Amino acid sequence: MAREHIPSACPEPSGLSGPVRTCVGCRKRAAKDELVRVTVGSDAQGHPAVVPDPAATAPGRGAHLHPTSECYELAVRRKAFGRALRVTTGLSSAPVGEYVAAIDSTAPHP
Repeated sequence: MAREHIPSACPEPSGLSGPVRTCVGCRKRAAKDELVRVTVGSDAQGHPAVVPDPAATAPGRGAHLHPTSECYELAVRRKAFGRALRVTTGLSSAPVGEYVAAIDSTAPHP
């Protein structure tokens, strides 16, 4: 017997059009263009690290994050980058932290 689709069990975020992604920090759904994509790359010393991919053009698995220090810190605390990117070894997330800090410092505060 086929399962019946229950619309209330899969609510669509209201007001979102286009692709929707989940932030690995706060776990809230948002439009893809509101989030920054991160991938596995290399830091300045050539070690594996989580790096920002704002153009969303890098090959391979990616994860999405609100470009705020709160979501970044939540993702680091929850060890969400390694899980979302399916990497078992410890990755440095410093490049993403620097990117988010630069965005936070230029964003207007209310």
